[in-house]
Amino acid sequence: MSRIRITGGEWRSRLIQVADAPGLRPTPDRVRETLFNWLGQDLSGLSCLDLFAGSGILGFEAASRGADCVALVERAKLPFDALKKHAEGFDCPRLELFCCDALKFTPPSGRRFDVLFLDPPYGQGWLDRIVCRLDDLAAPRARLYAEAEQPLQRLGSWSVVKQGRAGQVFFHLLEQA
Repeated sequence: MSRIRITGGEWRSRLIQVADAPGLRPTPDRVRETLFNWLGQDLSGLSCLDLFAGSGILGFEAASRGADCVALVERAKLPFDALKKHAEGFDCPRLELFCCDALKFTPPSGRRFDVLFLDPPYGQGWLDRIVCRLDDLAAPRARLYAEAEQPLQRLGSWSVVKQGRAGQVFFHLLEQA
């Protein structure tokens, strides 16, 4: 098991254990710092969805920075159990965990999200498969963060407004066109 550090907010420097699960690759510190420079350091008033939570680091970073609500969705049991353990350690009622497939996730009370984090396993076509769900999950003027194994120009009706690369990872901030 490896560990990663929350880079900002209330829980800055807290360590998260990363479950040893196939395909799990937590977003690196430098990429998260860039992402939260793009989104802003204070996410108060925003609801966030970490749709392929994995280690949960993107969702935990958002909660650490004051997001009103953070839903973390993970279908694999081992990473989900680790998420649950960390969430209990944070003792934060703003964190909501869901053990289910990203394509089947239905937010409670029809909630829609201001920020969506998409960091799916590579090589399985998840971004193309999830596009049809984005309008149901996103609030008006929502922003979308996506990691991919190649650069993106668009994702359905979403256009890339900022992008970067770290090693093999291409990361993007998208807004609705």
